[in-house]
Amino acid sequence: MENKIISSFKYSALSLVLCVFAWGCSTSQQAVQQKQQQETQQQAPQKERYSSLKEALTLSSRLRGYDAPRNLIWIDEGNRYSYMQYDADAKSYQIRSYKPADATDSLLFSTEGLTFPDTGEPFEYSDFQWSNDFNYIIFQSNFRPVYRHSGISDYYLYSLEENELTLLVEDARTAELSPDGEKIGYERGGDLFVYFLDSGEEKQLTDSGKEYFYNGRYGWVYEEEFGLAQAWEWSPDSKYIAFWQTDERDVHLYMLPDYSEHHVQYDPIPYPQVGDINPEVRIGTINVQTGEQQWMDIPLNEGYIPRIYWTANEGQLAIVHLNRPQTHLKLYFSDVTTGESHLVMEEESEYWIDIFDFFAGINHLFFFPDDREEFLWISDRDGWSHIYRYNYDGELINQVTEGEWEVTYVHDVDYDNERIYYSSTEVSPLQRHLYTINFDGTSKVKITQKPGTHNINVSPNAQYYVDSYSSIDSPTQVELHSISGELIKVLDDNADVYEFLEDHAYAEKELFTFTTSDGQQLDGSVIKPIGFDSTKSYPLVLNIYGGPGAQGVYNAFATNGWVQYLAQEGYVIVNVNNRGSGGYGREFEKVVYKQLGKWESHDFVETAEYMAQKSWVDEDRLAIRGHSYGGYMTAYTMTTHPGVFSVGICTAPVTDWRLYDSIYTERYMGLIENNRDGYIQSAVTTHAGNLEGHLLLSHATQDENVHVQNTYQFLTELTSRGIGVDVQIFPPGAHGVAFNTASYLLLYESYVDYLNRWLK
Repeated sequence: MENKIISSFKYSALSLVLCVFAWGCSTSQQAVQQKQQQETQQQAPQKERYSSLKEALTLSSRLRGYDAPRNLIWIDEGNRYSYMQYDADAKSYQIRSYKPADATDSLLFSTEGLTFPDTGEPFEYSDFQWSNDFNYIIFQSNFRPVYRHSGISDYYLYSLEENELTLLVEDARTAELSPDGEKIGYERGGDLFVYFLDSGEEKQLTDSGKEYFYNGRYGWVYEEEFGLAQAWEWSPDSKYIAFWQTDERDVHLYMLPDYSEHHVQYDPIPYPQVGDINPEVRIGTINVQTGEQQWMDIPLNEGYIPRIYWTANEGQLAIVHLNRPQTHLKLYFSDVTTGESHLVMEEESEYWIDIFDFFAGINHLFFFPDDREEFLWISDRDGWSHIYRYNYDGELINQVTEGEWEVTYVHDVDYDNERIYYSSTEVSPLQRHLYTINFDGTSKVKITQKPGTHNINVSPNAQYYVDSYSSIDSPTQVELHSISGELIKVLDDNADVYEFLEDHAYAEKELFTFTTSDGQQLDGSVIKPIGFDSTKSYPLVLNIYGGPGAQGVYNAFATNGWVQYLAQEGYVIVNVNNRGSGGYGREFEKVVYKQLGKWESHDFVETAEYMAQKSWVDEDRLAIRGHSYGGYMTAYTMTTHPGVFSVGICTAPVTDWRLYDSIYTERYMGLIENNRDGYIQSAVTTHAGNLEGHLLLSHATQDENVHVQNTYQFLTELTSRGIGVDVQIFPPGAHGVAFNTASYLLLYESYVDYLNRWLK
């Protein structure tokens, strides 16, 4: 939305004639406007600006606020919640509980004076989990990351009653207390174990783990692309553990280089690229008391098993199977004592079928209650993501929600009262709101009322919820409500953010909508330069990601420090929800199927051209910047639409989808034998010879996700055509490229320097 300055002066007819005669009306009017704007700016108090990019990246954390309470977990069946708090006086971390019914706040645990067993070292931890009876806490300590979601840790048990800390296991990948609170299961070295708390006995449950062959652990590609780190599940009655057995021995090894030693060292990672052999998996169960194992007879058939669930029937497991293109889903029920399985339901689609949502933080789209023979499933089968209800015979009972909007999260299912609490885009794809509805689809109620993006945490007893929300006009607010929406307590109004804004310059986010040349409406956001002057012309940076299911623009408060610094330095910063984004329905998102890059780049170009029509945007000074999929889209847009953007900043890009992992790529591009031309056309390397303008290309050689091979192949294509670009390689560093604070600052300084060099 353009800022327009309206003159308060009123001219008589005679003065208008004199104006035209002497100066020309348009020139005089512009001079008046400029003078008024200058006077307004001079009269307004000058707010403090960032003295450097480093200061912007550091101080911008104050725009986000503290989002208290931290690490909120509902306990005591939802009657209380626990949260973490730092005690500055004691220099210790506390775990406290709050009871909404009577507003009591209690200390449950403190690290003050606590040391690691048999040492004098102060106790530290990175994460924790409660036992179901809330008498014990399992602490994860000494975490050493391996992949994105997982790592190796030591686990300690703390008894609240005895105030005692005990080492349970060292060097375990995952650990979890059993539902009955009597045992702890864990995976270590590719095998599963159980520890009995009453006797202190450790029992090994599997013994076949070896190099690239694991029980209860995923390989890289399953963890990365299906979003889970723990490859095993306790049964509700604590009698069984169901687990994935993963065989990666025939998977192609990618050699991750380490240049820090005298001789280069290589860390081999099983990484299947498009068309390669995938890990073989099968689902087993173990009777924890007897040690008896049983394998479920699910035919893999070159497909995947991305999810398992325990049903309401004792000893019955639900297993989700996807074919390799991920267009055909089957749900099986399996008997854990015999392994016998039968097909319950299946779904086929001309596009990919989602089983989780990485960007929304939703790990599961299936929901199995523990006390009735039915389940819920979120599907976009009618063109929009909605909740469907099934019985155990696989028969559809009813579609719970419907309309041209998307269910984005199921927060809680109240089976006693047959109510579902969910978030959706019904108000707008740019917002998220909490609703409740009956199982049969009646009596829908919108609970949250204030505009913006609401992140909801509903108590298990469906009595309360914590709402963390913001909008373009309001920093994050954190509130405790009754389930009816009544405000119980403001947990954090982030007054510090408002104080910061009182004396620091801030560039607000504005939302806009426009229609592309082919008739598609797109939502975007723009942040104008601090001290914006509509009579000036500014360079523009299109700051994008753009990958399938992602969404870059929300009605939420702008907090990015790098963006704020760019605005301070005189740049217009724009983002857009391009085709392929989530939240707008199946056709909008899945139009990119088998042709990644085509529609996304089209929308990026049209967004830039739409903005360039503004008098205050310089059409000759347009830049595009992105990381990961955004890096791919930066390079792809500049090579398939040359001349639109004069500058590109491209970081950790995929440049040929044949080089990326099988599960992600084949989900969106199909099998290569069925879409060979699509793979060729979607590759940046195919179009490298068309590149115009200035391109800064950054990558880390230890990126285990998007291998630096992508950048090297792109550089080869460019160089062979005599096209030079600017390149910076970070020898350490993973997919984020930066590997410490100094390298992070250096990376973003290079972005700013590059923009300043070519756009100013």
